[in-house]
This record gives sequence, structure tokens and C-alpha cells, in this order.
Amino acid sequence: MSRVPQFLRALVAPLGSRKVRVALATVLASYAAAYGFDVREEVIHTILAVGAALILGIAHEDTARPAANREP
Repeated sequence: MSRVPQFLRALVAPLGSRKVRVALATVLASYAAAYGFDVREEVIHTILAVGAALILGIAHEDTARPAANREP
């Protein structure tokens, strides 16, 4: 029985990362737009591009954070 909570913790643990949450939201939004609203392919590509830009921005911010804490 103890393996089930351990498995669920391992499954949910990546959601602690902002990048993973943005990626999941981006994919869900693109699927919802494609199948729920039946939009053009360009809109789907735009949603995915904005999601990728957000993930890259978060990665850039995370990389700069330790540099700001260093003393000169």
C-alpha cells in the first residue's frame, strides 16, 4: 500500500517546477483550441510559440538568479 502514495508523489513532484506547469498549460491550451474551438493551425503554432517563449524566459530568469546573489 505504501507504494501508491510514493508513486503519486513521484508523479506530481514535477509540477513544482514553473517550467513544467507552463509546458502543461501550453499543451492543454493548444489541444483545447484545436479540438474545442476548431481554430486555424497558425493559432495553435502561436500558442505553442508563446509557451516556448515563456519557458525560455523562466529558464533565463532562473539562470540569472544565482548571479544576482553573488557579491562583487
